[in-house]
Amino acid sequence: MSPTDPRIGQRDVTNVRVDGPTHVDSVAARAAEQTIIDLRSGSDDPKLAPPNQPNVVVVTRRPAASGRVSKFADRVRTNATDFRRYDLVLIGCALALSIIGAILVWSATRGRLLASDSDPNNFLTRHLLNLVIGVVLGWLVTKVDYRTLRAYTPVVYGVVITLLLVVLSPLGVTINGAKAWITLPAGFTLQPGEFAKIVVILAMAMILAERDVGMDRPSDTDVRASLVWAAGPVALIMLQPDLGTVLVIGTIIIAIIAVSNARARWVVGLLGGAVAAAALAIALGVLDQYQLDRLLAFTDPERDLQGIGYNTAQARIAIGGGGLFGQGLFNGNQTQGAFVPYQQTDFVFSVAGEELGLLGATIIIGLVGVILWRGIQIARLARDPFGRLVATGVVAWFAFQAFENIGMNLGIMPVTGVPLPFVSYGGTSMFAAWIGIGLLQSVHLRSR
Repeated sequence: MSPTDPRIGQRDVTNVRVDGPTHVDSVAARAAEQTIIDLRSGSDDPKLAPPNQPNVVVVTRRPAASGRVSKFADRVRTNATDFRRYDLVLIGCALALSIIGAILVWSATRGRLLASDSDPNNFLTRHLLNLVIGVVLGWLVTKVDYRTLRAYTPVVYGVVITLLLVVLSPLGVTINGAKAWITLPAGFTLQPGEFAKIVVILAMAMILAERDVGMDRPSDTDVRASLVWAAGPVALIMLQPDLGTVLVIGTIIIAIIAVSNARARWVVGLLGGAVAAAALAIALGVLDQYQLDRLLAFTDPERDLQGIGYNTAQARIAIGGGGLFGQGLFNGNQTQGAFVPYQQTDFVFSVAGEELGLLGATIIIGLVGVILWRGIQIARLARDPFGRLVATGVVAWFAFQAFENIGMNLGIMPVTGVPLPFVSYGGTSMFAAWIGIGLLQSVHLRSR
């Protein structure tokens, strides 16, 4: 017998012996996890192995683990392999921002709650709960092939439209001048406008990903159809009115159309149309007075420092007082003195600027930048137009919202009430942001 026999080399062999005239019991061999090989016939069936013959090899394999242990080990190995396939940098940055946000929200609210004899950890607990729910929602989205979501987009679209209609009904709740929330049990609220960003991304990608035979770009008909799909949520959100969410969705629309390779005139036309629509809305008095006041305060920061300009002025004072390394967590004068209204939501970045300083604020901006960079890479490597457009929409959403929120804290952008993704307090915004991460991961996992 040759020790290099190929049949043996293909097996997990721990003990090989050559039997001469000894009879081999096939039943015992099976019980001992052995395989009998007849080197003459090439058969490894014990029934065909002639007993009492030379050139019969008994191959003893390593004992297999028990059933439960083996299944558990296989499951662990499978899960570990699947986990490594995720974009861990993207997940890590989103988690880091969320945890930093929890700390900043805690710092911004604990003093006020203590002063009112309330639980100082109330906002922290809720923020962490929102984070857990958001992560679970994002994980569930990763388990669904994004191409499958394409088929269910009309259903999701219908659900979100229904929720937006409920907001405008007597069931809707007005907060800070906008009727944009639905009250839920246990003191929670739901803002359907956050989910509208997602359905606009999916709906437009669904339409623009279609290609006529021989076409490398969507037709003008497809572009018009995608705009019609986007117009529904935008119109309902304008009736609330929620200018900040409309601006975010507008950015998403332009970005998706630009990346879809549609004719350049569509992008130019949309940009011009947006400017014209804004001017017309101001001229016709479509915007509420508080929204006009915010725009005027942006154009003239010194206009009303004790009124509409108060929030921005105090936020800038807080950021300016932080210096390079900050005044220390829970030690910010403006933050702990409750001088900045809505600091846990719209102006959470001012907490970072004051208590963590320029260094802490830069870390937040850097984490946002890495998320955007990873999102761009996912869009670039997507295998089909639908995946590329979905990833593009999410990146545009995060980019504009982060820029707008940080900008209004610094006084370089008008106050519109949009949260800082992953950082600001808010259940629906946290859920939507993590669903966005889930969409990016879904595209990433199926583009490798």
